[in-house]
Amino acid sequence: MKNIALALALALGLSVNAQVNRNVTQETTTKRTTVNNGVQGVKSTEVNQTRTAQQELDFKDAESNKLNKDLRTTPVAVTTSTTVSGDGIPTQEIDRSSYYTLNGQRYQFVTDKTGYRVISGDNQNFGTMRRTSNNNYIYRSGTTTSIGYFDKDGNFVVESYDDKTDGVTVQTYSRVRP
Repeated sequence: MKNIALALALALGLSVNAQVNRNVTQETTTKRTTVNNGVQGVKSTEVNQTRTAQQELDFKDAESNKLNKDLRTTPVAVTTSTTVSGDGIPTQEIDRSSYYTLNGQRYQFVTDKTGYRVISGDNQNFGTMRRTSNNNYIYRSGTTTSIGYFDKDGNFVVESYDDKTDGVTVQTYSRVRP
């Protein structure tokens, strides 16, 4: 009997902790372009832009017995991505704005005309990233110039040369998943 009561209490406790209150909206815009240049025939491309906004819901007075409770203002994490596909073009992501963390600090990578801008948590420009010919990035932050790349998990890895130790230091910006 004790085992049944313990299993029931454990199952109830896990189900209560597993519920996460989130407000998530996702919007996708699709643009199709068809071009007939007369020589190569008809070529069509499709551009999909997806915008996802996610916000944790937190009550101001969660412990009260009120029926209608007010929500506390929480930050909204917005991620946008653009993919292009079409005749002879493999599907590829060309535009992205995402959030990353490094040493407990939150950063946003925002695309610009020639790469990315890295914006710190207080909305200050922290660095810039420029794509190289082999799909790596030249990363410039302050007076430091480094090489960076996105790993298979979507994290951004920065490798910097250190004159003092004559070695390479590696820092990883961990991607914040929506």
